[in-house]
Amino acid sequence: HSITVQVGDLTKIADTEASMNKLLRDRHRTEDFSVRNMASMIEMATATQKTLTLLLGAVALISLLVGGIGVMNIMLVSVTERMREIGIRVATGARMRDILLQFNTEAAVVGMIGGVIGVVLGIAIALALQGFGVDVAFSPWPSVGAFTSALITGLVFGFLPARKAARLDPVVALASE
Repeated sequence: HSITVQVGDLTKIADTEASMNKLLRDRHRTEDFSVRNMASMIEMATATQKTLTLLLGAVALISLLVGGIGVMNIMLVSVTERMREIGIRVATGARMRDILLQFNTEAAVVGMIGGVIGVVLGIAIALALQGFGVDVAFSPWPSVGAFTSALITGLVFGFLPARKAARLDPVVALASE
C-alpha cells in the first residue's frame, strides 16, 4: 500500500525520487502511484518559521520602541518637574557630567525595573502554561537578553532628557516653578 524511503544524504533526494519513479513505472507498467518528497514540506515549514520569527521580531521591536518612548516621556516629565533642583545643583557646583549621570542613572533604573517586571511576568506565564500541561523549556539566556534589552532601551531613550537637564541654564532653572 505504501513505501517509505529514508535518504541518508539530503543532496541525493531528487536523484532518489527519480530512481524510485523509474523503478515503479518499470514494474507497474503504468503510473498508478505517487511519490511525495518531504523536502518541499520541510522547505515550506522552514519558510513559515522564518516568516513567523520575522513577525515576532517586528512586534518585539515595536514594543521596545513604545517602551522607550514611555521611558523618554517619564524622564522628560521628571526633568520638567525638577528644574529648580537641577538649578540648585548647578549653582552649587555640579557639572554637566554630574547632572547627565544622575538622569542617565534614573533612566537605567526605570529600564531595570521594567526588565525585572517583564522577566518575572514571563516566567510566571511560562509556569502557568506548564501547570496546564504545555511543555515549556526554561533557559536563562532569553531572560538575560530581555533584561539587557530593557536596560539598554532605558539608557538610550533616557539620554536626550538627561542631556536636556544637563544643558539647562541655572538662572532659567532657578527662576522656574
